[in-house]
Amino acid sequence: MSADAVVIGAGIVGAACAAELAARGMRVDVLDAQRIGGGATAAGMGHIVVMNDSPAEFALSRYSRELWLELAPQLRTRDAFARCGTLWVAADDEEWQAARAMHAGFAAQGVAAQLLDASALRACEPALAQSMAGGLRIEHDSIVYAPTAAEWLLTQSPHAANIRVRLGAAVVSVGANGTAGVNRANGVTLADGERISAAHVIVANGMGAAQLLPALPLQPKKGHLLITDRYPGLIRHQLLELGYIKSAHHATGTSVAFNAQPRPTGQLLIGSSRQFDTTDPAVEMPVLARMLQRAAQYLPALPTLSGIRAWTGFRAASPDGLPLIGPAGGFVPAVAGDAASGVWLAVGHEGLGVTTSLATAKLLAAQIVGGAAAIPAEPYLPVRFAEQVTHD
Repeated sequence: MSADAVVIGAGIVGAACAAELAARGMRVDVLDAQRIGGGATAAGMGHIVVMNDSPAEFALSRYSRELWLELAPQLRTRDAFARCGTLWVAADDEEWQAARAMHAGFAAQGVAAQLLDASALRACEPALAQSMAGGLRIEHDSIVYAPTAAEWLLTQSPHAANIRVRLGAAVVSVGANGTAGVNRANGVTLADGERISAAHVIVANGMGAAQLLPALPLQPKKGHLLITDRYPGLIRHQLLELGYIKSAHHATGTSVAFNAQPRPTGQLLIGSSRQFDTTDPAVEMPVLARMLQRAAQYLPALPTLSGIRAWTGFRAASPDGLPLIGPAGGFVPAVAGDAASGVWLAVGHEGLGVTTSLATAKLLAAQIVGGAAAIPAEPYLPVRFAEQVTHD
């Protein structure tokens, strides 16, 4: 049977979109050149966090965190969901004042958060450096093992029977084929020449989307992570320095910031770095060294721990830091003609793909099937970059 929708990408965003469309009665084919939960999904931390750099980012991340908390009881042990909370660490008085301002902003929006002075911080996380000035704990932030969560969405979620997954299926073009007015079926073409038709095509394959739709305003941000051996109880929360927000939005060069996650296995996941000037996936030892040196300023015991593996990944970043969720419109090559109306985007999530995946799916499904979502879709619509496409 032909599908109602084809989703390109079996990462966490594509999986969430497929599960949501399936829940609304659509037959969905999911295509991925590699495996479920690969790409950026496998490379990231799986941190589910409310971020408030802008009202739109806050709305999307808070809404999606609520959806994750609702979904969590259905997930399996192997999906490693844990409501560990996020602890933003202030290294000095300036950052402590920033924590206070952040707390006031969260409080005004009804997000549970607690300020911790220096002594409360030491009691909460004894492994942190004694010089830290304090912190802000965001109570319901969580972690999840995103690759298996994506697999659950595609194969175990309540309407997974409506989803077919094809791996090793590399998509090379999107849109209609055939001569104008003849065989103008919307769909995708695979590397082996196979054509798959569907009323709706959802492009949700991260940086891979830029190869299909070159006009997309996506930029790769390379990041390094390292995982340690097992040290149960060394830290209890996802720990981030308050300077992380500044480094996360650097537009050029290389930056590092302290970011550490306690895995349910007892291991520590250590980050983070950002690079704009490379698409080389190799681990770069100078960057990794900078990242670990930064982390050691916050966790003095870190140099005594055993690191097991380091890797890299690429975040797909948009110019304004918000994802593109909605009709692809002018981003679809002109040869696709009138079928561009059936192509949709769910890309550009940068480092918040896991966090915002479930809300992305809700927003996209509301546009495709009809109905209202819990938050307005306007800030995330791809049309906001339409002028750039026209200019290019």
